[in-house]
Amino acid sequence: MASDLVTGLQCRLCGKRYPKEALNFCTEDFGPLEVTYDYEAVARTLTRRAIAARPRTMWRYRELLPLDGEPTVGRHVGCTPLIRADRLAKALGVRELYLKNDAVNHPSLSFKDRVVAVALSKAVELGFRTVGCASTGNLAGSVAANAAAAGLEAYVLIPDGLEQGKVLGATIYGATVIAVEGNYDHVNRLCSQIAFRYGWGFVNVNLRPFYAEGSKSMGFEIAEDLGWRAPDHVVAPMAGGSLIGKIHKAFRELDQLGLLEAPARTRMFGAQATGCNPIAAAVKTGASKVRPIRRPETIAKSLAIGDPADGYFASRMLRESGGWSEDVDDDAIVEGMTLLAETEGIWAETAGGVTVAVARKLIEQGRIDRDGSTVLCITGNGLKTQEALIDRLARPAVIEPTLDAFESLVEGSRTNIKVETAALAAV
Repeated sequence: MASDLVTGLQCRLCGKRYPKEALNFCTEDFGPLEVTYDYEAVARTLTRRAIAARPRTMWRYRELLPLDGEPTVGRHVGCTPLIRADRLAKALGVRELYLKNDAVNHPSLSFKDRVVAVALSKAVELGFRTVGCASTGNLAGSVAANAAAAGLEAYVLIPDGLEQGKVLGATIYGATVIAVEGNYDHVNRLCSQIAFRYGWGFVNVNLRPFYAEGSKSMGFEIAEDLGWRAPDHVVAPMAGGSLIGKIHKAFRELDQLGLLEAPARTRMFGAQATGCNPIAAAVKTGASKVRPIRRPETIAKSLAIGDPADGYFASRMLRESGGWSEDVDDDAIVEGMTLLAETEGIWAETAGGVTVAVARKLIEQGRIDRDGSTVLCITGNGLKTQEALIDRLARPAVIEPTLDAFESLVEGSRTNIKVETAALAAV
């Protein structure tokens, strides 16, 4: 049983051990807690054959997810497409490029469905009936949707001024949605106080150790879909810094269990927006501490966490893996979104634009090997962040309902293309 495989929680700083309970920090040094497993016992049941025989969901790797029984929330989450992106690869100048497309994850169209499925299933195991979260958008929708399906009462707190798609995407499910004046860090502090005062299960507060483990499933799926090999490079967006660290942990766990064809040597690369880049700044300057950004300013609101909970661990892991981190401005974010859409037909939210734009930057810097295998993590759907594009894309042409009007438009467009091509050729 899973209860025999999950051995408890352990402080990531001092190593002190704790039982499986709703606690996210060490009482000795306030270090974050992480779930621990009996890997020898896991290896006895988690084999490639066993995984292949299971349904195509994230729960096919259940021995490495921190539940004591069967999942009760989010049973259909995960196993999103890993897409060979040859047109984008050509545009970026690399040989082997893949997109892990969680923009189509179930039910709320982001990778957050993975972490919420684990956190709320654990919440049910621990006896919580009221759950909540602090969110920059995607988590709000996922908690609201999954809580509704599980019959749980939900409180979702967000910074005031989020994209309407994300606000509506939480409200529609019947959750109590509360906008808080200030940024994410203000919201997160308030949620910590609420969780303590009311004894509720907040997925990224007192349930955080269990919640974070759900992100590993993205790494498990990448390796399995690549024929049980870890890619040479992974580029992932960073907000709190947990996702990229858990993908790296997933590859290490598969390696430790002997499930990979070759040892994992993946170099991890973190992507942030210039207007909120605390982890990238620490990596690029070699700082031992992550300096918080007090006033994030970026269209990538889902990444606008100025004081990332896992920032220190993410920055250290990036360096140790041989990877790096970069950031890009708002114009580059929009260019990344449109490039992804025009080459691969995938409309990602602003975080996807950050990932593509940072990948391009790292390739041009020579930090990503053009001949290696690279996976870009697309974590959310563009339908949620329409405000970022509304004033940056061309408006539809308006014509009279006649063939002559259409032909005039088409011929005019072709003439402009010919002129532009001739001008480029003359340069």
